[in-house]
Amino acid sequence: MVTHYRAALAALAMSTSLASGAFAESHEMALSGELKIFSDMSNPAPRAVMEGMIERFGEMHPDLDIELTVIDREAYKTQIRNFLTANPPDVANWYAGNRMAPYVDAGLFEDVSDLWEGELSENLASTKGAMTLDGKQWGVPYTYYQWGVYYRKDLYEEHGLEEPQDWETFKSNCQTLLDNDIKCFTIGTKFLWTAAGWFDYLNMRTNGFDFHMALANGEVEWTDDRVKQTFANWRELIDMGAYVDNHTAYSWQEALPFMVNGEAAAYLMGNFAVAPLREAGLSDDQLDYYQFPAINPDVELAEDAPTDTFHIPSGAQNKEAARAFLKFVTSAENQTAINAGDALGQLPVNSGSSVDDDKFLKEGFEVLSSNSPGGVAQFFDRDAPAEMAKVAMEGFQEFMVKPDNLDRILDRLERARQRIY
Repeated sequence: MVTHYRAALAALAMSTSLASGAFAESHEMALSGELKIFSDMSNPAPRAVMEGMIERFGEMHPDLDIELTVIDREAYKTQIRNFLTANPPDVANWYAGNRMAPYVDAGLFEDVSDLWEGELSENLASTKGAMTLDGKQWGVPYTYYQWGVYYRKDLYEEHGLEEPQDWETFKSNCQTLLDNDIKCFTIGTKFLWTAAGWFDYLNMRTNGFDFHMALANGEVEWTDDRVKQTFANWRELIDMGAYVDNHTAYSWQEALPFMVNGEAAAYLMGNFAVAPLREAGLSDDQLDYYQFPAINPDVELAEDAPTDTFHIPSGAQNKEAARAFLKFVTSAENQTAINAGDALGQLPVNSGSSVDDDKFLKEGFEVLSSNSPGGVAQFFDRDAPAEMAKVAMEGFQEFMVKPDNLDRILDRLERARQRIY
């Protein structure tokens, strides 16, 4: 369903707390005409965030008429190419990495590299690679969230375990838990993508971010020995019995009770898992988080952090106002406001932003801002083309159940790579 929100805002006094940086710079520009924005933030909380951003931007520019069209998130995915081609808005939100590549390649997104010059490039450094194609930047990020290992701190303490910094400790922790009839990890692979999270981390820790992205871009054969090493590392966990049984029967939510009940000690998942774990009764004294540990000490740590973005369609009519809006979106002040716990409840990309007073968001911000020198991936089904992602994730799930099928799985993935790219 498409809904419309129109804001023709009169001049209002701008809050002094939001009057610095890009806010002040945007405010100094005299903007007029109409600014059309298309958004997929259709759920109530994100929609309120989007409307609040537009209201604050509109306060700075009383002569600018802003029209927001909100489209259901799933419908947006099927409509974006059509509206970028036939009747483009001035600003549209989307995703980083390979998900923006088709529209860049088709000439439908504007090069906004000029916005990334100077201080902004430093403040948004963690996602610059994910916004870059052909050496140019094609949009700006407004929010992301960390992945990592969420674990039962009380169970680790009970069995004398500490957060692992390396692969050997990771496995020895697992064995101790198994010796005490506790599965190391819960997971539900019914919808495939959860297995992709494991592949992402194991491959980035084994072969590094650049290799991982080259694989996702179809530049590496799936039968390459380096890929096989990733699966060999994964098999060590599978053969130990690290994962809950029958995981193909569960969605990611249906796998949560194993951790809540203490039958499994940890979950490799995005930060969105924290809320349902808390709601199920786990306290912050019982829950904690650690960064997936190093496997190959010769590769720098890289992270999965799916990033949501704003872009200027190449057919936009008011590119001056669109550029000012993107600059406003990326400011430290705005990203602090929109990612607060009572807003998106996620992480600001701008390293100068403040993070909501939540221990998991603070830890995630520290990891992504200061301890992901290898780079930030977008998650397998965003980094690889949709058709390749589907075939690969089916293979990941099959491997977790039947690891002896690896050679057949990799041959199938390699045939798909040759057909798709």
